[in-house]
Amino acid sequence: MKKTTTFALLGLFFLVAGCQGRVDSGLDRTGEFTHLFQGKRIGIITNHTAYNRRNQFIVDVFQQMPGLRIVALFSPEHGLFGSARAGAQVDDRTDPTYGLPVYSLYGASRKPDPNQLKNIDVLVFDIQDVGARFYTYISTLALALEAAGQQNKRFVVLDRPNPINGRRLEGPLLEKKWASFIGLYPIPVRHGMTVGELAKMFNGEGWLAGAVRADLTVIPMKGWRRSMWHDQTGLAFVKPSPNMPDLETAIIYPGLCLWEGTNLSEGRGTPLPFRQFGAPWIDETDLAERLNKLHLPGATFQPTTFTPTASKHKNRLCRGVRINVDRNTFVPFDSTVQIVNLIYHLYPNRFEWRADHFDRLCGTSSVRQAIINRTDLKQLQNGWQSDLKKFQRIRQKYLIYPK
Repeated sequence: MKKTTTFALLGLFFLVAGCQGRVDSGLDRTGEFTHLFQGKRIGIITNHTAYNRRNQFIVDVFQQMPGLRIVALFSPEHGLFGSARAGAQVDDRTDPTYGLPVYSLYGASRKPDPNQLKNIDVLVFDIQDVGARFYTYISTLALALEAAGQQNKRFVVLDRPNPINGRRLEGPLLEKKWASFIGLYPIPVRHGMTVGELAKMFNGEGWLAGAVRADLTVIPMKGWRRSMWHDQTGLAFVKPSPNMPDLETAIIYPGLCLWEGTNLSEGRGTPLPFRQFGAPWIDETDLAERLNKLHLPGATFQPTTFTPTASKHKNRLCRGVRINVDRNTFVPFDSTVQIVNLIYHLYPNRFEWRADHFDRLCGTSSVRQAIINRTDLKQLQNGWQSDLKKFQRIRQKYLIYPK
């Protein structure tokens, strides 16, 4: 690997714990698929998460493969090094280490354009996802796949684990009205799929614009099972974005991200984003007591205070709770809906919706409307089950890995 201070710092983010088996990522297996790349000009859609077991960055791995030429890199939200803040536009640049153009897919455009692709034969995608519909890397995947189909380019996904396992599904399917870059297609909030499986679904279901289909190949992992959490894979956990520091955060994120659609701080600008939430006007002791009385599966709450250095309530003391979960029983989305419901009715004069964003995160306005109208939330959640069953039937066609 070429020496660069930025890449060296990534070692600080590596975490391997509780290993129960060896998993090789798609990047680890590229040597078995050299025929896909020989004689080709390669574009790589990637970021700082694309390392193999030998701690080699994807560009170095491909540069060591004979008979190909890397033409360009493409970066998602947060940039090539994962350091840009959430929602911040990232500009095109030239990478000083490799001398390659880096086209931003979170800047003036969210999709590779024909001019960027004209000298590329194969687009390669390798980015670690976190398993939630509204995490934008899978939208980048979808739009890049679409561009490849439209420009007749081969598309290769180097697969990686779903860190929060590949079994559990949660939440409503996204309604077309609420499609955006934080959710393009009718999948649930927690989809239980890898990026390779999602690419097969996006391509196979005709969801890409004009029902275009790309020449898609997924280089699968070796050794991954759907039941695995990331710390059971033996792979290093590199935090995929600034506010996703560890697996524990990823586990709660499919639910606690809903605070982005309200005026409560979701803990951005603190060491525990999403794992604590609150506002200056909350009674933290009373809230913790009320939340614990809900007996949400796998969740307990303790009162806390924090002062965000960024985002909502910046530099103001917030009072709220810290959530602790048992990952095997916690149900993040359903539980967060109940938490939002409690706080909305507990502080009716202080709580505020960021309505459009909340509805985009949920993929429907029905959650917010049910809370406002005091609809039975169990009835609402039960209504999602038939949709989840339909999704499971579609999903089954594209699954690669065993239970």
